[in-house]
Amino acid sequence: MNAEPADQIRLLDVQALDARLQQLAHKRRSLPEHAEIESLNKDLTQVRDLLVAAQTEESDCAREQIKAEQDVDQVRQRAVRDQQRLDSGAVTSPKDLENLQREIVSLAKRQGDLEDVVLEVMERRESAQERVAELTERDASVQAKTDDATARRDAAFEQFDGETASVTKEREVISASVPADLLKLYTKLRDQQGGVGAARLYQRRCEGCRLELNITEVNDVKAASPDTVLRCENCHRILVRTSESGL
Repeated sequence: MNAEPADQIRLLDVQALDARLQQLAHKRRSLPEHAEIESLNKDLTQVRDLLVAAQTEESDCAREQIKAEQDVDQVRQRAVRDQQRLDSGAVTSPKDLENLQREIVSLAKRQGDLEDVVLEVMERRESAQERVAELTERDASVQAKTDDATARRDAAFEQFDGETASVTKEREVISASVPADLLKLYTKLRDQQGGVGAARLYQRRCEGCRLELNITEVNDVKAASPDTVLRCENCHRILVRTSESGL
C-alpha cells in the first residue's frame, strides 16, 4: 500500500486522538466515585432494610399496646360494675356476696397483670421508636453522602464527555483527510493491537512494540519509497517515518 508521507503523518495524529479518547473512556470508567457510590448504595440498602424492620416492630408494638390497653379497660370496667353491685346492697345472698368479692379480687389481679403487659409493650415500643429515629438519621446521612458522591461523579462525567466530544470532532476532521484504504487498514490493526494501529519510527525503534529495528530492517526502511506504507516486522503495526526516525 502507498500513501503520501503527509497522509501517514496525519495517521499518527489520528492515533494520538484515538489514544486520548481511550484514556478518557478509561478515566470515566475508573472514577473513584463509582466504587464509593456502590459501597454507599449497599450501606443505604442495609440501613433501609433495618429501618423497615424497626418501623414494622414499632407498628406491631403499637397495635399490641392498643390491644393490651383495651384488655385493661375491659377488666377495669368489669371491676367497677362489680364494685358498684357490691356497694349497692343489691346482692344479699352470702354465697353471691362471696363470689362477687372473689371476682373483684381476681379482676384486680388480672388488671395488675395486664397493666404489667402494657408497660412491657410500651418499653418495647419506645425502644423500637428510638431505633427508628436512629436509623432514620443514618439513612439521611448515607443518602447525603451518596448524593454528594453522585454529584461529583456527574460533574466529572460532564468534563470527560465535553472533552470526548471535542476530541471526537477533531478526529473526524483529521481522519477525513486520510485516504480511505489507509484509514481502513489502520482501524483494523488498531482493533487487533489493543488500540494502537500506527506507530512512529523513532531513533530506529518502533514506538508500538518498543523494539529496535535490526540492521536488515533499517536498510529495508531506508530503501523503501517515501510513499510506501511500512509495517513493523515485530508487531505488524503501520510504521510511520518522521524526521526523527534516525535513518
